[in-house]
Amino acid sequence: MTDLFRKGLDLILKRQTNILSAAFVIMSTVVLSQLLGIVKKRLLVSIFGPTNAVGVYTAASVLPDFLFQVVIAVALSSAFIPIFANYLSKNEEKEANEMASALLTVGSSLFIILGVVLAICAPFVLQIMNLGSGFSPDQMALMVNLMRLLLIGQLMFLIGVFFTALLQTHNHFFVPGFAAALYNLGIIIGILAFKQYGMYGPTIGNIIGAALFVSLQIPVIRKVGFHFKINFDFRNSGLQKVLHLMWPRSISNIVFNLSSVLTISLISFMPSAGRNYVLLDLAQALAFAPVTLFGQSIAQAAFPVLAKEKDNPEEFKSTFITSFNQMLYLVLPVSVLLLVLRIPIVRLIYGASTNFDWPATVLTGRTLAFFSIAIFSESLKALLARSFYALHDTKTLLVSSTLSTFLMLGLSAYFIVGLKLGIMSIAFSYSVASILEMCILFLILEHRLHGFDRKFLVFSWLKIFSATFFTAFALYIPIKLLDQLVFDTTKTINLLLLTGISSLAGIVIYVFLTWLFNVKEAFTYVVMFKKLGTWRDIMKKQSEIIENTKF
Repeated sequence: MTDLFRKGLDLILKRQTNILSAAFVIMSTVVLSQLLGIVKKRLLVSIFGPTNAVGVYTAASVLPDFLFQVVIAVALSSAFIPIFANYLSKNEEKEANEMASALLTVGSSLFIILGVVLAICAPFVLQIMNLGSGFSPDQMALMVNLMRLLLIGQLMFLIGVFFTALLQTHNHFFVPGFAAALYNLGIIIGILAFKQYGMYGPTIGNIIGAALFVSLQIPVIRKVGFHFKINFDFRNSGLQKVLHLMWPRSISNIVFNLSSVLTISLISFMPSAGRNYVLLDLAQALAFAPVTLFGQSIAQAAFPVLAKEKDNPEEFKSTFITSFNQMLYLVLPVSVLLLVLRIPIVRLIYGASTNFDWPATVLTGRTLAFFSIAIFSESLKALLARSFYALHDTKTLLVSSTLSTFLMLGLSAYFIVGLKLGIMSIAFSYSVASILEMCILFLILEHRLHGFDRKFLVFSWLKIFSATFFTAFALYIPIKLLDQLVFDTTKTINLLLLTGISSLAGIVIYVFLTWLFNVKEAFTYVVMFKKLGTWRDIMKKQSEIIENTKF
């Protein structure tokens, strides 16, 4: 047992040294995190329902998350990893740790200062955010209290995300991913243990989850040799490089997160504002699950290789196109699956109890349908963003994301305030803006790299999109026939069988058609998973070594 425990611990703490192994580890932990996230949301709607109270809790988290994104998240996602890794590649660990300590000191201090100001001004700020007065005075008072508590959890979460970025730079992916999953577990504990306190339960759980997120990573942080020291040295060259690279992305992130705040303001003009916001959040969570699983995971794993190849355009283009097509191959069938099976999926995930009634199910499903249109573009945008980061270009993303955000908000305001449409129009506006931004970024990157092989790309994409089109019919026909002639879908087991049979039929058709059309990505994935015993050899052949990546 001791030997088994030691081997298990070594496996967990070992470094990942190639793209596919890193992506596999990231995906596995993302699946765990998303499963716990689904349990969390199901518990919320089953215990409290899609009520205004849940809407208050969801709305209260927007500003703390906005503050976190602006203060530290942008620096970690776009600037910290390349610069920290550059120090490590030169064996300058002391300088790397000094820069990391300076960034954590400055970032956490700034968050504390702004958090205190936000907590004091919470009633005024939240009142402005909810101009439509869709929330009652009692609900606004609850929102203020919840937001103040959430700021505490967000500070701890900030430290945890910093640890995650540092460990990923050292090619440790499992522990950070697993720790992030425990964040959702903490919220689940809060919901169940403190449900008698209403929305204070998940808020307390937020703090518990953030504590778990931080504490689980500390042993590995020590293992890689990082020891935090308070450092307010603004003259630190590494910190200055991070600040220089992050400012365009910070501005675009501020604009993007302001869109979340303004979206709440738009929803506040609707009747039952809290309920509408909850249903929008539930639909968005389902739609973006494959974006996180496939898009973010592949993009995150490919980022170091793209950064290494920034001075070699041909290799850069090869890595980008390969990752682009592999991502497209995975997310398109998931998109049509969510589009066609939206109602049974919503019922399976969130339940069909009296707290989550049929009108709520239908509205969530329809909103999910509009969001699912943008699953492929949101996934590909993750890879495109990492490509521009690898080229040390953050200004292009600033312009594109700003224009995209204004387009989404403009369309949403027109649909909601002008035409008096519902939350589905927000999902539609988001999808339109996302697809346009993805196309613009792709064309700009193509120009920067002096062109892609368009004939090859169009031919490849045409085959994948054609297979996806026929897959949609393969999903639609069984679900209609089985729903009307075979299964009584008021029972959970029948609903599960209906969804499972239809999904299996669609996946089989998609794999068969992509094989028939000779889609390269189909053969790549089939070969990878055909023989479990040869997975190590396959991954070595298909991967790029990232252990010695230089930035």
